[in-house]
Amino acid sequence: MNLIYFLCFVFVYLSAVDIFKPVSSIKCWNCRSDSDPKCADPFDNSSIPITDCSVEEELKHLPGVKATMCRKIRQKVHGEWRYYRGCAWLGEPGIGGDERYCLMRTGTYNVFMEYCTCISKDGCNTASLPITSPVSTFIISGILFLVARFIIL
Repeated sequence: MNLIYFLCFVFVYLSAVDIFKPVSSIKCWNCRSDSDPKCADPFDNSSIPITDCSVEEELKHLPGVKATMCRKIRQKVHGEWRYYRGCAWLGEPGIGGDERYCLMRTGTYNVFMEYCTCISKDGCNTASLPITSPVSTFIISGILFLVARFIIL
C-alpha cells in the first residue's frame, strides 16, 4: 500500500515540476485576417506561421521590453470583423490571470475590440478559451486518487 502512495506522490510531483518549469520563450501564431482569411475564427493554422517571440524585433517605443505572451485581437469596425494574432509585449494573461477571459472595449463610430492575451502554452492564441493541458489533467487525477484513497481507508 505504501508503494502505491509513493508512486502517486512521484507522479504528481513530476507532473507539477513539468507545469511550473521556467519558460524562456513562447511561440505564437502570427497573422492578420485582412491578408489571410484563415486567421479569422474558426482559426485554420494550415497556412499560418508560428513565430518564436524571443526573436521578435524590439519595439522602438518599448526599449528593452521582450515579447513574453501571445495575443489575439478581434475587432469589429463598421460591421466587418478583423482578427490579428501575434506576440504580445505588455499586459497580463487574460483578466486577473485567467486566460478564459478577454478585455473588451467599445468605442465610438461602431468600433468593438476584444484583446486576449495568453502564456499557457505555445500557440495559445488560437481561440478565446484555452484547452486544459494533459499534464494538469494528470495532476488533478492524482490528487483525486489520493483523496479518494484517504477517504476510503
